[in-house]
Amino acid sequence: MATKEKDLRAAIVAQCRLLSAAGLSPGTAGNISARLGEAMLITPASVPYDLLRPEMIALMPLNGEYGAWAGPLKPSTEWRFHLDIMRARPDVGAIVHSHPPYCTALATLNRPILAAHYMIAQFGGPAIECTRYAPFGTKELSELAVAGLGQRNAVLLGNHGAIAVGPDLDVAIHRARELEALAHVYYLAISVGRPAILSDEEVGRIVERFKGYSVGAETRKALAPPKKRARRGKAKAAAAKRADKKKTARKKPRGTARR
Repeated sequence: MATKEKDLRAAIVAQCRLLSAAGLSPGTAGNISARLGEAMLITPASVPYDLLRPEMIALMPLNGEYGAWAGPLKPSTEWRFHLDIMRARPDVGAIVHSHPPYCTALATLNRPILAAHYMIAQFGGPAIECTRYAPFGTKELSELAVAGLGQRNAVLLGNHGAIAVGPDLDVAIHRARELEALAHVYYLAISVGRPAILSDEEVGRIVERFKGYSVGAETRKALAPPKKRARRGKAKAAAAKRADKKKTARKKPRGTARR
């Protein structure tokens, strides 16, 4: 197994546990996939996140036989919309499907999230659509998810949950968490009144501004060099201190009485 695949499998497992700990995907709810060249890695069906291991992640080709998979366990029952989104959106490198409380509450109301807050722009438009209901794991649900998502970065699934996508796993996870935060604010706003909705033009301007705002792997990569330099600096300081001690010991006057 190539190093890249091993690292991606481990990252999927780690992110599944973080989602569970954050209350976004309780029990075995939700699933994560990530693009790997001409294939897709996806979490297996019905495995609690605390028991999930990298070798359990299923591998599915993006082209060729539809629905084919390799691995010790079957892929998530929602493999179909993961695969279809990957096929429809070459820009998508990872998909996070979850059942967070506020997103799911709005999904049960079949309500889209409107632009009551400017942070909706990070999802690519003035609204996050909510599809109508379709049974889990079905072709119908997959078609609704692909259409509801369009070219945006999130969609609510009617009476079900949410999907967030990104160019890589870090960004998709970030958006999944931001989506629930946005849903929380919107839920509170509509619970007490009628929120003011930003115009499509204003959201469009913020969308453009967000294009220069990066998160996830690129940000961590940019931050890594200073940390490494700091560690190297500490190591050099420690080495210099040891050298000074040795130098001081060598300069100790001869004939000094021992005690």
